[in-house]
Amino acid sequence: MSDLLERLRGHGWRMTSQRRVVAEVLDGDHMHLTADEVHARAAQRLPEISRATVYNTLGEMVSLGEVMEVSTDGRAKRYDPNAHRPHQHLVCSGCGTIRDVHPTGDPLADLPTVERFGFTVSEAEVTYRGLCPTCA
Repeated sequence: MSDLLERLRGHGWRMTSQRRVVAEVLDGDHMHLTADEVHARAAQRLPEISRATVYNTLGEMVSLGEVMEVSTDGRAKRYDPNAHRPHQHLVCSGCGTIRDVHPTGDPLADLPTVERFGFTVSEAEVTYRGLCPTCA
């Protein structure tokens, strides 16, 4: 059974066939699909699944904290199942491909005290941008 399915079951989430197929489509490393991409892949496995069901299921997964919404440059939201694995994102400025990356530095430590303006900083999101090999 996939890691995402196991985590969802841990929440006592009722596992319908529609929910299962959405979770199976999302499961894996470097998965950053739009809702429409999730729907297209889910419909290959379960043709009767509706777009509304996919959107609702994704919303529930986000609410549970098991999937993250990733927004970059005004493009469609993408859904990342690696919510429990600390990481940042590398985004292609050409095609929009997103990859998970694990930088070695601490972005919280990299923000000088004078630039914190009295904030107690609890987290940081860093997005690296460039061109993937195909777009370069």
